[in-house]
Amino acid sequence: MKKIQLEILGLSSSQSQTGSFALVLGERDGNRRLPIIIGMFEAQSIAIQIEKINPNRPLTHDLFKSFAEQVSVNITEILISDLKEGVFYSKIMCTNGDKDFELDARPSDAIAIGLRFGVPIYTVESVLSEAGIILSDLEDEEEESDEMAVKSSTPAASSSSKEPLNQTSVEDLNKMLNEALEKEDYERAAKIRDELNKRN
Repeated sequence: MKKIQLEILGLSSSQSQTGSFALVLGERDGNRRLPIIIGMFEAQSIAIQIEKINPNRPLTHDLFKSFAEQVSVNITEILISDLKEGVFYSKIMCTNGDKDFELDARPSDAIAIGLRFGVPIYTVESVLSEAGIILSDLEDEEEESDEMAVKSSTPAASSSSKEPLNQTSVEDLNKMLNEALEKEDYERAAKIRDELNKRN
């Protein structure tokens, strides 16, 4: 099973769901993005660790780290291992020196813990091919012209975006996906991606 390393690219608040956030992971040696919708507590815990903020009292993920260290368990990596019916599954890979073992966890918890141990985050090709969003290769060269194109096409796109996604054509969904990526609205991009996956 070939593993693909990911890195955290961003964390943005949800436009449609209060208390939800889009955690955006990127393929280290590629142009695919993996947006995952997570809860407010996990987003806060991830953000605190990314920003190197020390809270006055330990959060749950800090407590996990302290406990693991006390019982001589080390975390070696985080693996986003599966995607079933739109739900991501992950594993925390552990060792106590004598024995390797894994713990099932939600990706948000696994990543929050992995950040505290400074370990790499991986996924597998099946997850990335199903749920990954490919960024355009032209993005860097034609960023300005793309922005103008998106702005000029917004009225047509916005009329289709008012329709429920399940009533939107595949062609319009692909346009809306590109528009969401341009605006870095990864939460909407994830919803459009899921709808496109249902059609395939």
